[in-house]
Amino acid sequence: MNILITGCNGQLGNEIRLLEKNYPQHEFFNTDVKELDITNLLAVEQFVAENKIDGIVNCAAFTAVDKAEDNKERCTTLNTVAPSYLASAVEKRGGWMIQISTDYVFDGTKHTPYVETDTPCPNSVYGSTKLAGELGVTKFCKRSMIIRTAWLYSTYGNNFVKTMIRLGKEKSELGVIFDQVGTPTYAHDLAQVIMTAIEKGIQPGVYHFSNEGVISWYDFTKAIHRLAGITTCHVRPLHTAEYPTPAHRPHYSVLDKTKIKQTYHIEIPYWEESLAECIAKL
Repeated sequence: MNILITGCNGQLGNEIRLLEKNYPQHEFFNTDVKELDITNLLAVEQFVAENKIDGIVNCAAFTAVDKAEDNKERCTTLNTVAPSYLASAVEKRGGWMIQISTDYVFDGTKHTPYVETDTPCPNSVYGSTKLAGELGVTKFCKRSMIIRTAWLYSTYGNNFVKTMIRLGKEKSELGVIFDQVGTPTYAHDLAQVIMTAIEKGIQPGVYHFSNEGVISWYDFTKAIHRLAGITTCHVRPLHTAEYPTPAHRPHYSVLDKTKIKQTYHIEIPYWEESLAECIAKL
């Protein structure tokens, strides 16, 4: 198959690129904004047609959650409009699409893990534009998979794990929110699942994926410092109210992974095992 990867320089895109060598039967077209402007419909249609693209994994997105509040137009273009362009272009070739989405499509007021059939209720610009992107992809491409994920980190780019390691080395004290809970996702594990879905066949629908387990940002930071060998920084628990941000964040964003586990017969690693693996690479 000819497979288009968008956002190839991001956390997930980089992890997918690492795995591509294990799948020599496919040709991968790794693109970022320089190679393909996914907000340009003509450019997307031309690229997909000329390269006979059979499937698309869309890793590109506007992910700066707080900046999104003041950049609604740009956020909408990247998170809502562009995925629809990709979906409609690949549909013309009878192809498939995997769209990466987010836990921010929910408001985080539940107290049990979110399942795919729960009614989305975003309360941020980022969450709203990502939800609209899901709907567009589903509308324009019959063979589409939506994978919602949360708390993504990797050895690439900027992310919470790398920031906490840096701050832990620079500061003697750090305040981290304890009343928002969820599950981190190692981008490498998500990339593996995407490859598994491509190999076993795209089963259309919405899926949830993160690592196993439940923690707060505070607990996550404590684990990051322990695994990174940082002992000189005292981490204090903060209430959300003590650390106001422009965008509202879900207080509870644990995703139920039963559907993706049963559909693709996969085992998902526990968050701490994956975190240790990532930090060892750093």
